[in-house]
Amino acid sequence: MAVKTVALRVNMRGDSHIENLTASVQSALAESELEAGIVTVFVKHTTASMMIIEDEPGIRADTKAFWDRVVPADPAWQHNTRNPGEDNGHSHLRGQLQGPSVTIPFSEGTLHLGTWQQIVVVDFDTRSRTRDLIIQIMGE
Repeated sequence: MAVKTVALRVNMRGDSHIENLTASVQSALAESELEAGIVTVFVKHTTASMMIIEDEPGIRADTKAFWDRVVPADPAWQHNTRNPGEDNGHSHLRGQLQGPSVTIPFSEGTLHLGTWQQIVVVDFDTRSRTRDLIIQIMGE
């Protein structure tokens, strides 16, 4: 079994900004020349997460509203109070809940995503950042 690893950098705006990575992942898969296996996409940050969503404006807005309700910004989070100048305790908690990676099977060099499924990274932080991701492809 072969393993191919591709680094990817994405400029993000924070505040639950969503960036679609599906084309980048499919491109990395095509360049790998592997025909069947799995692709894992991993974000190397604790205030961002990977998701598979139907990427359309309504879901993007609903995703932000969901996270604002479930884990609201609050200066009383211990991360904020124990680390002077920090205001992103909620960003870390959101990242913990959603998780840093997604795994997608592929065959014939094509990702097995459903009709509306798209691979996205969501940035929960309170400011713009450059995010480092790893696309790892295992297969034959």
